[in-house]
Amino acid sequence: MEIHLKTRVGAALGWLRKHSSKSVRDGMLRYAIPNDDALGVRMNDIQKLGKQLGRDHALALALWKTGVYEARMLTAYVDEPARVTAAQMDAQARDFDNWAICDTLCFVLWVQTPHALAKIRKWAGRRDEFVKRAAFALLAGVALKDRTATDAQLLRCLPLIEKAAQDERNFVKKGVNWALRGIGSRNLALHTASIALARKLAAADAAAPRWVGKDALRQLASAATMRRVRRQSGANA
Repeated sequence: MEIHLKTRVGAALGWLRKHSSKSVRDGMLRYAIPNDDALGVRMNDIQKLGKQLGRDHALALALWKTGVYEARMLTAYVDEPARVTAAQMDAQARDFDNWAICDTLCFVLWVQTPHALAKIRKWAGRRDEFVKRAAFALLAGVALKDRTATDAQLLRCLPLIEKAAQDERNFVKKGVNWALRGIGSRNLALHTASIALARKLAAADAAAPRWVGKDALRQLASAATMRRVRRQSGANA
């Protein structure tokens, strides 16, 4: 690592330590976030530092290598989406050990990369809990934030949701549920397809798909969601 980059990493870690607190670090465990490699920095402070540092791909890679939880969270705000590689995403996803780092990288950074849809398909069948969750956190991000994604691309992801809904692990099924709600909230056509799948899952004998379906239906069948998708569909007509 070049001297200038080492200096920037050291300065970022110093800033994070200065803005850390024991109460924040201890509180992470209540949200199922391991704190062994954490300093205890609030999310709004991490975001503040990200704005100060600006986009820098090399710095983001170096921050990730520190293994410090907050430094890794910071990469979501520092890395350059256009320079994120598919291999980098695979390697970093394998490092995930909690839902927060998974969701932040997927929803803030990776959704902006050209690799998002390919990784959704690749990771949806993985056994690792947080790699599999990443597939559906990323799918939720695409559905909610990527206006270039087509209805056809999102419809092709519904079978992935149906299959993964069988997974009983808490963080996987919550990610699957998030993705289904995200697709169904996008427009009227996708809402109709998502409602149909949610009803099918809600009628399942197994507990995991039944929970995914029933919970998704609560949002998708609400009056507020119906008004929103109709308004969005009208605006796009």
